[in-house]
Amino acid sequence: MNSVPSSHKAGLRRITRRSLLRSAAAGIFGWAAGIETSAARSSKHPPNILFILADDLGYADVSCYGRPDLKTPSVDRLAAKGLRFTQAYANSAVCSATRTALITGRYQYRLRIGLEEPLARNPDVGLPPEQPTLPSLLKRVGYSSTLVGKWHLGVLPKFGPLKSGYDHFYGFRGGAVDYFSHRSSLGNEDLWDDDIAIHQAGYLTDLLGKRTVEVINGYAKTRQPFLISLHFNAPHWPWEAAGDQAESERIRRLGPELYDFDGGSQKTYQRMIEEMDRQVGRVLEALDRNGSTENTIVIFTSDNGGERFADTWPFTGRKTELLEGGLRIPTLISWPAQIPQGRTTDQVAISMDWLPTLLSAARARPDTAYPSDGMDLLPILTQHATPAPRKLFWRYKANAQRAARSGDYKYLKILDNTFLFNVVEDPLERANLKEREKDIYARLVREWHAWNASMLPEIKESYTDSFSGEQLADHFGAKKADGVPDIPIPPDDQ
Repeated sequence: MNSVPSSHKAGLRRITRRSLLRSAAAGIFGWAAGIETSAARSSKHPPNILFILADDLGYADVSCYGRPDLKTPSVDRLAAKGLRFTQAYANSAVCSATRTALITGRYQYRLRIGLEEPLARNPDVGLPPEQPTLPSLLKRVGYSSTLVGKWHLGVLPKFGPLKSGYDHFYGFRGGAVDYFSHRSSLGNEDLWDDDIAIHQAGYLTDLLGKRTVEVINGYAKTRQPFLISLHFNAPHWPWEAAGDQAESERIRRLGPELYDFDGGSQKTYQRMIEEMDRQVGRVLEALDRNGSTENTIVIFTSDNGGERFADTWPFTGRKTELLEGGLRIPTLISWPAQIPQGRTTDQVAISMDWLPTLLSAARARPDTAYPSDGMDLLPILTQHATPAPRKLFWRYKANAQRAARSGDYKYLKILDNTFLFNVVEDPLERANLKEREKDIYARLVREWHAWNASMLPEIKESYTDSFSGEQLADHFGAKKADGVPDIPIPPDDQ
């Protein structure tokens, strides 16, 4: 049962009904003011946006990307009715850093919070409220927005979804919660409706799906364009599928921490993904019932590569690593009104591309004081444009990891080991070409150093995470991250 006081329930009804209806007229006016004056253009209703983000989902963890031992018909529906990326990347190998890039459209290393890998128990670090975000920029052209699920970009009183552009929020603020008790590693319950802490029984994946259906129904009544960010915690640990309350209680008895190195299995992980897929299906059905499917952009992706039970084939590596398995993510987009169905694209894409792409689709303007580092993918998606070459860069403090992708080639550094791979021909990253292709290797190293000089430097105070040989058997010999920053010297200065 929901233990929210009746007085607060009434307030919530005012938020979800009266305030949405009241803002609809202002929203439509804002849309009209922000678009081109062409009659043909202005007659089109702006697209709704539903952004579905899984947590720690591996590249091949859904059946349309090749996983043979589970079925994800709802995610597969998006592939059949839209476009599937084969070369999509996360901005980071962990969640809050990628989420920073996703919501700002910029390399996360431009912001203090982006140095956290991931954000962990630092109340003074978060996404600055003055930073323009996807929801705040869409609001300027009449969109209303709701975040359902995971935030992980800072805690109250300084930071939060409502301070960074979202109109409504239902979910949790930290990096992980128990699926049944909804408690965090601090031992407190972490479930919120806007900025009000609530208690509500239920398996969290189901609760997030149910609330998203309610939000879609509410927006359909107002006819206001909307952004819904549905950020699942699945399939992030603790390893609890629907019906696994006994496992939740076992973990609770061990102490406040949720780290679950003695739990989980392939079967549990599969069930967690399948339950998430069922909730994706409920949400897509809600769009169908409300006649919203045709003009709704639906994106499904992950915040980083998979964790210990994930399928990252055909790549090696996992979360916390700049190997392809830690960065490559499943990415699907459906927009029946504009995007042809059943296609795939080899376009290289990254999380921060979605802000300029969605602003373009909504005919909203970016903030010129905060230019995006991402690429507008809309011509690729809607006009069969030829894939554009990309240069992308990463770094990760644990194990002094650095990476750059240029064309088909990737520069990679882990500790003192350096590599050059052709990740199109060699996605497993086995054949080190740095001596065979010395000019390409030297160029990518120089370009990485030039890019890194434009970002905030690594600092000792920021948290970084990695797996050790004690935690994962296939990481034998690996030590736990010490958090010491690596300040690389450009080749020309050595």
